[in-house]
This record gives sequence, C-alpha cells and structure tokens, in this order.
Amino acid sequence: MQYGIVLPGGTAAEQLDLALLAEHSGWDGVFVWEAAYGVDAWTLLGAMAARTSHVRLGTMLTPLPWRRPWKVASQVVTLDQISDGRAILAVGLGALGTDLPSTGEVTELRDRAELLDEGIDLIRSLWEGGTSHHGSHYDYECERDDLVRVRPVQERIPIWAVGLWPRPRSMQRILRCDGIVPQYQLADRDDPVPEDVRALRSWLAEHGAPPGLDVVCDGETPADDPAAAAAQVAPWADAGCTWWLETRWAMAGALPERTDQVRARLTAGPPAVSG
Repeated sequence: MQYGIVLPGGTAAEQLDLALLAEHSGWDGVFVWEAAYGVDAWTLLGAMAARTSHVRLGTMLTPLPWRRPWKVASQVVTLDQISDGRAILAVGLGALGTDLPSTGEVTELRDRAELLDEGIDLIRSLWEGGTSHHGSHYDYECERDDLVRVRPVQERIPIWAVGLWPRPRSMQRILRCDGIVPQYQLADRDDPVPEDVRALRSWLAEHGAPPGLDVVCDGETPADDPAAAAAQVAPWADAGCTWWLETRWAMAGALPERTDQVRARLTAGPPAVSG
C-alpha cells in the first residue's frame, strides 16, 4: 500500500511547505484541491514537482465536466515532465453543494457523466499522440504535429475516476481507467467496510479490469499513536486497497488550525502497514 495526503488548503507557499514535509517524512503522494477560484492546483503542483523528487502528485480531484479536456491534458503532461513521471490525474463528475461557488456549469447528472466519459477518452488520446477527436460534446483538430505531440514521461499517466459502488454504469467507467476513488451507495448502512472493497475488486476483476488497478481509501488516523494508525489502515490493505489518503474533510476550526494538525500528522509519518 502507498500513503498520500490531501492538503486542506492554505496559501501556495504553505501548501508547498507541506509537500516538502510530506516527502521528508516518508509519504508517497501529495494531492491538492482544484477549486473554481483559489490557489491554482496545477501551478502549485508544478512548484511541488520542481522541489521534490519522489512523491506522486495530483488533484483530489479535477471536476472534468467543468474543464476543457485538452487544457487538463496539457496541465497534467506538463506536470509529468517537470516531475519526471510522477503525475496522477483524479477526475470526477464535479460536486454540487451550497458551500461551493456557482459558475453556471452543467449540473444535470447524465450530461456530466457523458462529458466525463468523453473527456477521459480525449485526454488519453492526446497523451498517446492523437491529433483529432470529434465526439458528442468535444471537437478537437490540429494538423501541426510538431505542436501537439507533447508526450508524458510515464508510459501511461494514471487516471483515477470516482466510481459509485455498486452502480454498474459508474463502475463501467472505471474499466477504462487506472484507478478508482470509490464512493458507496449501500442499501443497509451509510459507511463502507472492507468487505465492500472485496466485492468491488471482485466485480472489477470479473469484468476485465487490469490486475494493477488502484483502489483508493481515505480517512483520518492519529498522529500520536503509530500502532493505532497502522491498525486502522490494515483491514483496508488486506481487502485490496492500494492507496490510503489521509484526509481531514470533517476537521473543525479555522484553516490555520487545520494546517497545524495536518503538519503534525505529516511529521509523524504515514500509517504504514507492515508486510
């Protein structure tokens, strides 16, 4: 299992400092928000790439239906080049909520799903050297091969997508990606358990997903008790999760307090499971 942190926000300088601390403290990945307005995620990740050497870098996550796919493809491939092959692209439908800015984007679920699917395909095509795409929602054509054939360092930049388990249509999207950020729609309870991950992985394997497909889980582990932190993560690793993302989604208090808590958690090191 690999271990990452989703930064809670802050100034660009503060988040860059946290990324450096994460690398120094043994974490495997650093992920940042991509907001409608705020610190630009891709500029920030580029700065992190230039100052680090091994942590994987990405967003958590990019609302692809509300972005131009060719622009996102450009941002990610640039990050991959600066980082020498450490970029990850995590995408989703785009969250709707009263606490988020309203920007007039498409909100109907089916429309967002179609835009997400086509956007994933277009991005992958561009990374593989494609110069033409004409779909239901996007048209892209470029005859200047010398301008558009900008290739990643990685043979295949991982694309992680949000997948709603056990909704088959949502899960079908994952079969074209390299990882899943699971959400769960469970009939009998609100919170997932490791057995849900086993069922999800079994479905993916039965439907042709590659063996190396990443499965992400997230949560909050204590900074002051390494054994308890590892014990909390271990059942998810046993169930087949490949990444643990340390988050503070429900953290109370002002941003400086949250940043201090994240700094303490990073300093303690990842909740590594032995074996």
